[in-house]
Amino acid sequence: MRILITGGAGFIGSHLCERLLGEGNEVLCLDNFFTGRRENIIHLLDNPRFELLRHDVTEPILLEVDQIYNLACPASPVHYQYNPVKTVKTSVMGAINMLGLAKRVRARILQASTSEVYGDPLVHPQQEEYWGNVNPIGLRSCYDEGKRLAETLMADYHRQNNVDIRIARIFNTYGPRMLEDDGRVVSNFIVQALRGEALTLYGEGQQTRSFCYVEDLLEGLIRLMNTDDQHQPVNLGNPGEFTIKQLAEEVMKIVGADTGFKYLPLPEDDPRQRKPDITRAQQILGWNPTIPLHEGLVKTVEFFRNRQQNALAS
Repeated sequence: MRILITGGAGFIGSHLCERLLGEGNEVLCLDNFFTGRRENIIHLLDNPRFELLRHDVTEPILLEVDQIYNLACPASPVHYQYNPVKTVKTSVMGAINMLGLAKRVRARILQASTSEVYGDPLVHPQQEEYWGNVNPIGLRSCYDEGKRLAETLMADYHRQNNVDIRIARIFNTYGPRMLEDDGRVVSNFIVQALRGEALTLYGEGQQTRSFCYVEDLLEGLIRLMNTDDQHQPVNLGNPGEFTIKQLAEEVMKIVGADTGFKYLPLPEDDPRQRKPDITRAQQILGWNPTIPLHEGLVKTVEFFRNRQQNALAS
């Protein structure tokens, strides 16, 4: 198939490009390189079935494709709060442009949504039927509400124009190619530990998160895209639940650092707990994460350690 991946030079997108090329597809990688990196996909440029397009999803584009994975949007607070208006535009106008393309060429489209649509949840674990507890005017709302509106657009294009949609609500994902400076907790902790710095905890570090290794997520995304007649949102995440302090301790153990903690106040609207109910993914996709946190962290630490060594060498 001929597959378009918006945000294809990003952390998840670049892994998806690799995986879909490996399965024999033609892949069009579209990215404006705000958070995507050329080095993530440079090894793919010689592949005759790979094409790189420098383009912003807020502008329309006409292509002939069979499937669209709409991943384009900064996904960490540091980046999506840098230009909140642009973040909303990316989610909303990007969804409109990609849905318009899907409608014209009759492509199936998958929207990368997020667990952030649940906000600071009052229901635990979070099921797809839960409508969420989101502050519509808070610091995080440019991302949270942008993704919620992207889901609205997906549902309406399906109802009104019969566009073949898929919606994946992605929970915390980690792995090689995360950005060092993106403010996400896994990359933060690993970079701080490797530098011998104290690990930053917000509040007492008792907030919980569920961490899914990128390879597990890819399997879920591809199964969802290729499952027929599934237009409802599907949670994709690892239901293993850890406090942020437990994650920090695990990272220090793997890195071999005992640097201690630095405590800061909780950010505004920071969710206290987050854990996916993946019953729908299990039943419809036959999907379960297979990579435990320790194993995934070992691979991720190795990636960051190599980057640090290469940076020092150069």
